[in-house]
Amino acid sequence: MNPLRRLLLAGILVALVGGCGDQPSGATGTSAPSGNAQGLIGVSLLTLDNPFFQVIGDHITSEGKKHGYRTLVVSGDKDVAKQGNQIKDFIVKKVSAIVLSPCDSKSILPVIQEANAAGIPVFTVDIPCNEPGVKIVTQIATDNEGGGREAGQAMIEALGEAGGKVAVLHFKQAESCQLRVKGFLEVIRAHNAAGKARIDVVTELESGGAKDLGYKAAEDALQAHPDLRGIFAINDPAALGARAALEKAGKTQILIIGFDGQPEGKQAIKDGKIHADPIQFPDQMGIRMVDAIVRHSKGETLPPQMLIPTRLYRKADALKDPTLP
Repeated sequence: MNPLRRLLLAGILVALVGGCGDQPSGATGTSAPSGNAQGLIGVSLLTLDNPFFQVIGDHITSEGKKHGYRTLVVSGDKDVAKQGNQIKDFIVKKVSAIVLSPCDSKSILPVIQEANAAGIPVFTVDIPCNEPGVKIVTQIATDNEGGGREAGQAMIEALGEAGGKVAVLHFKQAESCQLRVKGFLEVIRAHNAAGKARIDVVTELESGGAKDLGYKAAEDALQAHPDLRGIFAINDPAALGARAALEKAGKTQILIIGFDGQPEGKQAIKDGKIHADPIQFPDQMGIRMVDAIVRHSKGETLPPQMLIPTRLYRKADALKDPTLP
């Protein structure tokens, strides 16, 4: 063979061998995952405007990282259609697990069924989906009904022997809030049935679980019932909105029971603006959610529901709280 041709052929062979060794077949050019990578967790939460859900998302992310998971956290913005599209996107991405706090437990069913059909395990956090026809691996949440009962006891304690009229600022779209109000009303009814100073729940108004709507709901309650003595708000944003409405109306003697125990809510309790909160532990929800995903991935059967008890937090607790200024 011509020496020049021999040299050229050798060069081509070297280039071919070198090219095969540079990148494995099928690679896309992205860096390969580490040996302990478990995949992607898709998380769609009710809203990220509420710090409570931010804490859940942050702890799923940080705890997931410890176990080799990447996490994609998005906000449903209380919009079922938007959340449905987010879940569809998770399915296209072939995530390892989907975590939801449903914007509406009934309306979201069809898209959860799509995830079930794709073989992707679905978990719910804070807000359950107890509807038939879908498979939820487990629900991790506050014991919302128990927390509602604590809120009822706090209202009885706050109003004392005089009793009086009470308004409930609801968020009926969320099943967790339905459970809070259920527990609250159960305790108030039992109190009244015992013949003690009567507490009348005179109105239930929609607060949207938000400050602005909580403000408007409290205004409406005051207009309809000027002699109102108490307000039970289903979360801290609604409670803080109600407090702002009371301050504007010069009705700060009206007692507010909130729910959550967010830093702003705890500070309001310390300042005497909210009487008490059954507090939740969103950090624990995030941590336990990742633990549930890991256990399920190993083939462990989980209980359908894992509830975290609330704890009633009053001004005495706030005054001793090292996290508050």
